This record gives sequence, structure tokens and C-alpha cells, in this order.
Amino acid sequence: MAFSTQDSDEVLSEINVTPLVDVMLVLLVVFIVTAPLLTNSIPINLPKTEAVAPVEQKEPLVVSIDGDGKWFINKDAISPDLLQSNLQAAKAQNPDLRVQLQADDGTNYGQVAKAMAAIEKAGITKLAVITAR
Repeated sequence: MAFSTQDSDEVLSEINVTPLVDVMLVLLVVFIVTAPLLTNSIPINLPKTEAVAPVEQKEPLVVSIDGDGKWFINKDAISPDLLQSNLQAAKAQNPDLRVQLQADDGTNYGQVAKAMAAIEKAGITKLAVITAR
């Protein structure tokens, strides 16, 4: 049998590099496997086009309700009862009518809901509710 001649009190000054080599080999395998996936592009010759002017859209109809409960269509004061009939007349002139609904911050939600119901009953499907940031 062979016995060690070194004293057990001495500090071992060698670094065990086996775990470091294992980790580096695993990282190398991971990079080898994932590298081809990063450059997976297909060369395509896309057609060339000319710039086209955007389609002209008509100004939307604006329905507003202020803080005092007054109703407006494009800054013209109206009665809440006449909103649906006015919107139906506007829709008859322009079948692709867009409506924007604006309401004051202090407006009762019941009035806003009533306006939305009148817009829906008038047959308008394009409604935008405008809020402040």
C-alpha cells in the first residue's frame, strides 16, 4: 500500500477545473444547437409599389353633451328627443356615417347612455367615444 507523505495541515493550492470544463461544454452544445435557429431567414424579392394618397374620409358627425346637460350636433344645440331623428336623416344622406360622442366630465352617465342608445336606434354602427387624456 502506498501512503501519502504530505501532512494533512497543508493547504491544497490546486484548482479543480473539471466542473468548469463541464459547464463550458454544456454552454458550447447549447450555442451550437441554437445558432442555426437565429439565422433562419428566407430571401424574398418583394414587389415594388408606388405611394398612394390615402382615401379621403368625410368628417364625422360630432354629438356633444356639455356639463349643463345641453345636447349638440356639430355645435348646433338640439333637444335630446330629436337626436335619433336627426341622426336618421343624416344616415339617409350618408350611409357610411361615422359619429363621435363627446361628453363633459361632469355629465351624468345616464345622459351618455341615452345618447348611445339613440345613436344605435338610428342605425349607426360606427361610433367613437371621445375622451380627454
